[in-house]
Amino acid sequence: MLTRRQIIISALTSFAGGALLKKAKAASTKNEAHTHTKPSSKLQGRTHYTPVVTPNGSTLPYKMKNGVKEFHLTAEPVEREFAPGMKVKCWGYNGQTPGPTIEAVEGDRVRILVTNKLPEHTTIHWHGIFLPNGMDGVGGLNQPHIKPGETYVYEFTLKQNGTFMYHPHADEMVQLAVGMMGFFIVHPQKPENPRIDRDFAIMLHQWAIHPGTYRPDPAVMLDFNIFSFNSKVFPAIDHLVVKTNDRVRIRIANLSMNEHPIHIHGHAYRITATDGGKIPEAGQWPETTVLVPVGSTRDVEFIADAPGDWAFHCHKSHHTMNAMGHDIPNTLGANQKGLEEKIRKMIPGYMAMGETGMAEHADHVDHMQGPKNTLPMMMGKGPFGNIEMGGMFTVVKVRDHLKSYDKDPGWYKHPEGTVAYRVNRA
Repeated sequence: MLTRRQIIISALTSFAGGALLKKAKAASTKNEAHTHTKPSSKLQGRTHYTPVVTPNGSTLPYKMKNGVKEFHLTAEPVEREFAPGMKVKCWGYNGQTPGPTIEAVEGDRVRILVTNKLPEHTTIHWHGIFLPNGMDGVGGLNQPHIKPGETYVYEFTLKQNGTFMYHPHADEMVQLAVGMMGFFIVHPQKPENPRIDRDFAIMLHQWAIHPGTYRPDPAVMLDFNIFSFNSKVFPAIDHLVVKTNDRVRIRIANLSMNEHPIHIHGHAYRITATDGGKIPEAGQWPETTVLVPVGSTRDVEFIADAPGDWAFHCHKSHHTMNAMGHDIPNTLGANQKGLEEKIRKMIPGYMAMGETGMAEHADHVDHMQGPKNTLPMMMGKGPFGNIEMGGMFTVVKVRDHLKSYDKDPGWYKHPEGTVAYRVNRA
């Protein structure tokens, strides 16, 4: 028997979507037309390495000063649109979360100026990078805290290559929870053989953003309701566009509070590196799912030899849902005959949902108003209908005849006879 409280919670969560879903569907359609996965492939011929693409993100520019690569980072409040219909008040770097990706080469001398425009002190730790102790960025241990309005300089020579991160070691519970993180990619001095054709960087994170609110709750330790790739949720996450037979690397970093099993469809990849370094070829094995522990990075590589639209997602099922997938009373299998009429006397417009499963949620939210700034749990549209995913989900689009990486090719056109079909049986 449902309590009055459960009924009200169910009603509120059932109402989730309306205008938000319409905006999300528009974004899904828009995402078919283009992506923001820069840098352009035109840049690749200017370096001995393939520049990293950070979906829905950017790469930090630098200037050469007396043989030193000089970068500028500003820690500051930022507003991030996780998907149309949901804007979140975060903290980050240079107007974004995650912050812009830093790219350099093993052996480079780098200088990073960090300006603090937050309302409290901060630092930056260069996660996994070997450097002088006083540059390690643990506030109180290796350096004074960077107070609001101050600028500190970090300078060191890069002694290794690989996938690393940057994040604060100051008031970590708050600053990590609200989005302060970024990639630090160090390319090897010599060209890789074979060369990587497409190199992506994806930061995993999770957020507690209560329905109707705009700011992450840093006091939540376990019950997160938003799970993101590069601080975006499906369908607003850029697709990963590659050519058939491209050698693809995906660098996955995790600064959330959960491990994430990241799964790819249609291919098997090899786990080739961690933030501790390259894994010898003899120690690599094929996988379709890579477990990325908290505070770690994993590089995976594969040959994109199967054309199509392939799902790429966390395999924890609630991590491919959004906020309204939480705290819904379980009515699976419950006889709800006559229930709607009774509840509508208390909550006009209520619709009973969940008797046969929650897929119906995606169909109903078109005409149901939800809490402000809160996403429905199922948002995406595909060529055959609702994809019924949110959160940590995107699509690897592999195409035979791709003119540009910078434009989304649209949905895959399946050869005749290669799509599952319905048969009528007596």
